[in-house]
Amino acid sequence: MHAARVLRAMKDLRPGLTAWGIGGDQLAAEGMELTHHVRDMSVMGMAEVLRRYGFFRRVFHETLERARERRPDLILLIDYPGFNLRLAEKLQGVGIPIVQYVCPQVWAWKKSRIPKMAKVLDRMIALFPFEPAVFEGSGLDVLYCGHPLVDETLDVAPAEDWPEEKRLLLLPGSREQEIRRLLQPMLDAADRLVQDMPELSVRIAAGDENAEGWIREELEGHGFAEVVVGNTRALLRRASAALVTSGTATLETALLDCPMVVVYKTSAITYAIGKRVLTVPHIGMVNLVAEREVCPELIQDAATPEALAVAVRPLLSDTPERAKMREGFCEVRDKLVSDDHAHRPAEAVLALLSEDPSLSVTLNSMDSRS
Repeated sequence: MHAARVLRAMKDLRPGLTAWGIGGDQLAAEGMELTHHVRDMSVMGMAEVLRRYGFFRRVFHETLERARERRPDLILLIDYPGFNLRLAEKLQGVGIPIVQYVCPQVWAWKKSRIPKMAKVLDRMIALFPFEPAVFEGSGLDVLYCGHPLVDETLDVAPAEDWPEEKRLLLLPGSREQEIRRLLQPMLDAADRLVQDMPELSVRIAAGDENAEGWIREELEGHGFAEVVVGNTRALLRRASAALVTSGTATLETALLDCPMVVVYKTSAITYAIGKRVLTVPHIGMVNLVAEREVCPELIQDAATPEALAVAVRPLLSDTPERAKMREGFCEVRDKLVSDDHAHRPAEAVLALLSEDPSLSVTLNSMDSRS
């Protein structure tokens, strides 16, 4: 999504520019040639990555060889540092500028990556205001251009077909493994709330038809919940409160002014490793930006149906907890505001290109839940 906005802005500024690489439907709609689809690359957790190591290794070497053969004028890497930084290291020194858009979360773990990033990247474009300071003294050129979600959520209208007075939205994630782990406790929590509040309406947001299929497979015994596909932002604008899978969705929910509880579960192995290496006090991006707990976080064994129900209940009505959380959302928005979130990063990328009007750019756009 973010890469497509930047590519569109780059093509506005430099007509004739072409792009190829790894991406999704929105990049394809902007005319990018897809060598691999992002849906095939999108997994979370160390154990999960290891199970598909052979596939990722093949894609890596195919992408590397294509870049060497086709020699684009610039390589734009989006997120996905485990893959993209290795690619940058292999392509370093071949004379192609390399830009990373969306800063890897080195401030949360693996600060040891910073010297390597400074060596293999020509420029970093950050989404969060605290990120440039992390790289001070490294020699890497880091530009903060604001977060594109601020612009994208400004004019979202609420879903008109959700008339009930109390409305709970469930966002169980977009990946199959997230939906399998998180939707059941969310549904069980909603079931408890519906028993106490029969007037409560519950909907589940599915980002696409794949997510809808996984969600419906988990819905047996929970006939009170309705699945809605492809209308997440309008639902968030309308919902009284939400249970939200940790990730960018928490930031989107905050910018749409929907009170929430942040939820996450992963494999036991991934969680055990994560506890050892993470150096930040929160996992919800909205809390990281605010530098305090604006929204409660219920992680792993703490994410029980009872705990979720207790945490979200006061957010469904006009309570002090709800009002305080919405004040925090205003603070988060103010920190992320910047002028022209699409053209500023596009200009920063194009500044590294030659004046040749016919240009080729390689994009690797993948999601690591930054």
